[in-house]
Amino acid sequence: MKNVLKIQEVEPSFTNRRKFLKISGLSLMGTGLVLAGCNNEDFMNFKNHVKSNYGNGHFPGVRNGVFDFGGNDFGVLTYAYALEQLEADFYTKVVNANGFTTNFTSEDQQVLTDLYHHEVIHREFFKAALTGALPNPKKQLLPALAFDYGNLNFSSRTQVLATAKALEDTGVAAYNGAGRLISNPDYLLLAGKIVSVEARHASAIRSLINPNSNDFAGDDVVNTTTGLDVKKNPSEVLAIADGFITTQFTALYLP
Repeated sequence: MKNVLKIQEVEPSFTNRRKFLKISGLSLMGTGLVLAGCNNEDFMNFKNHVKSNYGNGHFPGVRNGVFDFGGNDFGVLTYAYALEQLEADFYTKVVNANGFTTNFTSEDQQVLTDLYHHEVIHREFFKAALTGALPNPKKQLLPALAFDYGNLNFSSRTQVLATAKALEDTGVAAYNGAGRLISNPDYLLLAGKIVSVEARHASAIRSLINPNSNDFAGDDVVNTTTGLDVKKNPSEVLAIADGFITTQFTALYLP
């Protein structure tokens, strides 16, 4: 049933792309980190429901000398925190690279800077929420991870955008695949809000690479049968992320 509905194509402009990202943007509210589209109630629900539902499953923490993500909702949230650490680290290196202001267009710089801010706040949101919710965060909170990007040249527009595309596509698939593993409806709602942000990121990067094309929703990331974004299990996503994460970890209780 492909191409039953034809949507009028509108050439994206730089201004429209910035507005597109602004819709999904994150903001600082008071002294707390809050996702745009989420509010303080979301944050409190996160904390309160985790505290009242942590009795089942395996907690995150060190097992046999290696940190394991744990299982159930805590495991999924820790898994998401690990991925947000990776994306935040990547974009931090991008915007601070020597060639950022010379090898990237002004549009590139604006979009990549927006993504940098988004991912840093995603990371800090999960850190703050898990710290407040875990029974023993000193032992159960995932530590700051270390990363290695191999021979990636952060001053190369081509290499940076290709890596950003891979990370963003993987991030969307990760959240989509994790949804079925979340038992608490408040967490599921939160994950839905965040994945909508990640999907905007993925579309923006694809548009920078191939402007005025249909790549923003290519067949490689959209299931042509269902019309939905692809999804991946944690084991599939972590196999990809492990190419960047040098800190040893396990995910024994996630599929």
